[in-house]
Amino acid sequence: MNDEPDSCDPRDEIVQFLPQMRAFAISLTRNVPAADDLVQDTIVKAWTNIDKFKTGTNLQAWLFTILRNTFYSSLRKHKREVADSDGVHAGKLSVKPDHDGKLAFTDFRHAFDQLSAEHREVLILVGASGFTTDEAAEMMGIAPGTVKSRTSRARKHLAELLHLVDGESAVIDGLEGLVPRGMDAA
Repeated sequence: MNDEPDSCDPRDEIVQFLPQMRAFAISLTRNVPAADDLVQDTIVKAWTNIDKFKTGTNLQAWLFTILRNTFYSSLRKHKREVADSDGVHAGKLSVKPDHDGKLAFTDFRHAFDQLSAEHREVLILVGASGFTTDEAAEMMGIAPGTVKSRTSRARKHLAELLHLVDGESAVIDGLEGLVPRGMDAA
């Protein structure tokens, strides 16, 4: 009587297909080291999923299907990737937390509300709305020199209320012209 089981473990047969798998991988990748990596990945996948192989079916075809699918999955993945060896693209993907902007804007609004009506008006016209000194002067009915003076004093006072040091920026998206990048700016 024969003591051997009717079917052997398919893992024992994988080794016999390595040369054909390597040749197929080289034909797909056109790169020997990449082909060797592809064969290795295929064997790892086959080994870990051997329970999905149906005994009595074509093991070589099953292995080649895994190899082919692994290759094309890798191609699709690499098409979506961007070469970024120096980290330039990754650096552009960072996003500041929303709460920082909300806190800064809350601080800004509190400081802005403490300004006199004249200073708020001139900062809205010259800073936020982008009108020239002459245009703002005409709208307010005062001399352009007075607009320049009020704008400078208003920016300086706002920077003080925000506790900015010389050269520190208080730029909040959409409010770039209200507060100078440095307290000495006009």
